[in-house]
Amino acid sequence: MAAMAALSSITFRASPPAEDAVIAQHFYAMWRDLGIPPDSIQPNWRDIALEFITTARQTLDYQAFVAEVEGAIVGSAGGQRYGGLYPLILSPQNRQYGYIWGVYVEPAYRKQGIATRLTQLVVEHLKNVGCTRAVLNAAPQARSLYAALGFCPGNLMELDLTVDSTGEKQ
Repeated sequence: MAAMAALSSITFRASPPAEDAVIAQHFYAMWRDLGIPPDSIQPNWRDIALEFITTARQTLDYQAFVAEVEGAIVGSAGGQRYGGLYPLILSPQNRQYGYIWGVYVEPAYRKQGIATRLTQLVVEHLKNVGCTRAVLNAAPQARSLYAALGFCPGNLMELDLTVDSTGEKQ
């Protein structure tokens, strides 16, 4: 299989539930690529991811998209209606967020527009299921890709709960 494939030779399509294990594997690989060591990932990560995807398909209009080269899946991305962190009391036509997650392209196929096209497909899906805004958490190395697609940088404020007030790890 050629590592450098012309975008025209790459097939993009919606991924059926039968391929959810590939989506789970890509999600795991994404975290590993971000430098997360294997011992920081739960040993049953595959089961956790598959259960999450199954539930999201059933209740949140989840859909994954894949990129194929010569019959092999080389990238994937998924998205769903956002389930919320608090009661969603606003009408969906006024505020229905969609969440994009798990955008992953195998290293040999990066920098070829695959992640861009996968993200565009997820955005189209979210629009089709009535979402009014798409959100995602971008790794630093992917922020320029999302900015080029029109995503605005956001402010995320965090408090490390494993450090006490003196700065010492608890």
